[in-house]
Amino acid sequence: MDSSEYPEQDEFSGVKKAKAPVYGVGDSTLRAAGGEQGVKQLVDAFYHYMDTLPVAAKVRAMHSPDLTESKAKLTTFLIGWMGGPSRYAEMYGSINIPGAHRHLDIGLAEKDAWLLCMQKALDDQPYEETFKRYVMVQLSFPAEMCRNRK
Repeated sequence: MDSSEYPEQDEFSGVKKAKAPVYGVGDSTLRAAGGEQGVKQLVDAFYHYMDTLPVAAKVRAMHSPDLTESKAKLTTFLIGWMGGPSRYAEMYGSINIPGAHRHLDIGLAEKDAWLLCMQKALDDQPYEETFKRYVMVQLSFPAEMCRNRK
């Protein structure tokens, strides 16, 4: 049998190749997030957890009582980061994530609380598990870079 009939199989062994999603290329990440509307839903869920999880109270207190601007900034940033239109700089100027957070008192507990809110928000979305893991791994790096104390 010709292997071209089964393009998902290795032509030599006949073993089926796993079709792992690819993120971080073009707009693949944004598409996996459900487009701009999916990112908006993710950000709304994220701030819901920041508002309601006791462990996130200190991080929430670092934000304005009105989350409108924080939601807009995170949504716009994530859309561009995920391969969509890069509107963040147009709207808010260029961003150096650690520099933008340098004035805040961010230790391990605050970083972990932020990441917990994001993990819970991701878990609320109808995303593939591999996508959720990808996002968390990618966001853990800038979250760590924002930490300015132990």
